[in-house]
Amino acid sequence: MKAVLATDLSAASEATIENETCLECLGRIGTEEMHLVTVIPSNVHRGMPGIDFETRRRKAIEKYERVIEDAGFDVETHVVRGTPHRRITGLAETVGASLTVVGSRGKSPLENRVIGSTARNLARTTETPLLVNRIERAAEDPAVVRKHLFQRMLYATDFSENAERAFESFSYLRHATQEATLVHVETPKDPGLSNDGDPEAQLGELADQLEAWNIETRTEVRQGDPADEILAAEESHNPTTILVGSRGHSRLRRLLLGSVSEDIVARANGNVMLVPPSRA
Repeated sequence: MKAVLATDLSAASEATIENETCLECLGRIGTEEMHLVTVIPSNVHRGMPGIDFETRRRKAIEKYERVIEDAGFDVETHVVRGTPHRRITGLAETVGASLTVVGSRGKSPLENRVIGSTARNLARTTETPLLVNRIERAAEDPAVVRKHLFQRMLYATDFSENAERAFESFSYLRHATQEATLVHVETPKDPGLSNDGDPEAQLGELADQLEAWNIETRTEVRQGDPADEILAAEESHNPTTILVGSRGHSRLRRLLLGSVSEDIVARANGNVMLVPPSRA
């Protein structure tokens, strides 16, 4: 299993790389090969006198390459130019990555809608599962908020095909997961809701699968706004990571309206794993 680990070499994005527990969790789910990438934004000019950005970044990324190698992974480093989320997405597709990991301090929903962020843009465009590793929001020397990445999972489902695809991630996450909370939010405004069957029974069937893997599982049906209720469930159950599928709305609708998954990426207190629809 290959993973792309993106860094802008800031203190926040370096936190995942330097945290032994985070790396151990990635290894536990089957990751063997890491592609460490840093992107020099297009608006940083090559010709600025006295500054060689590529050389600086290559030297800076070398120490993180050694850290990841010492943790037992095969590592390749990439220093590239362009728009960060596009180059990260492109690299993940090129190397056949099963997971993209990016650190994020998180921002207010308004700030994200106005200026965007690499994490939010990746949430809109990624074609591989995306793990947003939450970093402390107000700290000079930030650390990861919940370093046991997959130990306690909160899985949110509307019983759609894309939600089912996200649930399939437990086939490898189970090697690092001890507890899971399965949440469904009922709302008449949601066109993706399933009207077939009892949501409690449907959650129960999913819970049985996880219990068979010795994952302690609880279920919960809530009513209200999906993003608000999922974040309220996070507050109640304190998971290390929220697992959610992306519906893959059209690009225009994503840009204008956002989505439940993007709101969760922006507003969650802990880590978020977003699983996009199948390209097929």
